[in-house]
Amino acid sequence: MQWRGRRTSRNIEDRRSSGGRGIAVGGGSVGILAIVVVGYFLGVDLTPLLDGQQSQQGGGEVTAADQEAAEFVSVTLADTEDVWTTVFQEQLGATYAPATLVLYKGVTQSPCGGASGATGPFYCPGDQKVYLDTAFFVTMEQELGARGDFASAYVVAHEIGHHVQDELGILSRANEVRGQSSTADSNAISVRIELQADCLSGIWARHAEAQFGSIEPGDLEEAVNAARQIGDDTLQRNAGRVPSPHTFTHGTSEQRSRWFQTGYDSGQINSCDTFGTDRL
Repeated sequence: MQWRGRRTSRNIEDRRSSGGRGIAVGGGSVGILAIVVVGYFLGVDLTPLLDGQQSQQGGGEVTAADQEAAEFVSVTLADTEDVWTTVFQEQLGATYAPATLVLYKGVTQSPCGGASGATGPFYCPGDQKVYLDTAFFVTMEQELGARGDFASAYVVAHEIGHHVQDELGILSRANEVRGQSSTADSNAISVRIELQADCLSGIWARHAEAQFGSIEPGDLEEAVNAARQIGDDTLQRNAGRVPSPHTFTHGTSEQRSRWFQTGYDSGQINSCDTFGTDRL
């Protein structure tokens, strides 16, 4: 992925050396949701993989590697802003209001609860912010087998996909129904939410390729591989468990990679209707 020297986003809130508080650098969109639900990226506790790292407190030294990862995230976030501004205008005749992305180290707080290495990146509809510790990219590569810079870009694009759902009113409606459902039904709705975010990240990839020419050979394969590596069935199997479909909250490896590909192939929001199909 060609990202160095390109535009960075102003919508970054950097809490990495502020004890978990931070000052907002840019603005997100406004809105109040009746139900606030953390959209955990993995849906599986990563504690065994992190060797206690999730107990770290916010702050600490910001290394050169941290700074490079932050710049990468900021460029990727800027790309999502440009892409979704264009897509909203062209496909919906609407205005896209960007999300804010919170960078932190160790732990921090959000209206959706605590953020740590054990939760992974997530989008919080309570404040319309994405929470990300860039150390998760190392976990992805070393522990989950999801390597490459475009795999990391997919993480950011997936979480921004939840913000797109929020902007469209999809997330609030889905979470209202989840709040009134059984655990099994709530999990099933969560799968549809997450697969749609995968599809929306595929749309971002297609338009980023067209608008910026930033995608290099092998990048799409990195994203598809990342989607496969974080499927519920693969994660449960790798954790030594027998996959239990009724506990899935994000979808199988096959579903996640296929919906990403669907978004990339079509480039159209209406192709990502995971709520209106019988075949996930």
